[in-house]
Amino acid sequence: QVSLVESGGGSVHPGGSLRLSCAASENIFNFNDMAWFRQAPGKQRELVASINVGGRSDYADSVKGRFTISRDGSVNTVYLQMDNLRLEDTAIYFCRARILSRSSWGQGTQVTVSS
Repeated sequence: QVSLVESGGGSVHPGGSLRLSCAASENIFNFNDMAWFRQAPGKQRELVASINVGGRSDYADSVKGRFTISRDGSVNTVYLQMDNLRLEDTAIYFCRARILSRSSWGQGTQVTVSS
């Protein structure tokens, strides 16, 4: 079972930026894809962005043009650069690694956007 550790969360004002990191305990290219999800209070967990082993990335409509997912295989880390943050981006952000139907999750990192 892979270990995923998220970091980089915090509190920012609207329009601010944060970069989240997800450090994996094994080679990230072992996985079919890695993704960032988020869960706001009282809401279901939703997919924010994903990147597959080939490098293709996909984004939720709500974050397109503002968030960027990337990876660094030399340190087995996936990143989520979040720019122009909005109040509605407030949530716990989770990293997920997937091999076929098996998924592993990190513990999450809190992102709070407030004025």
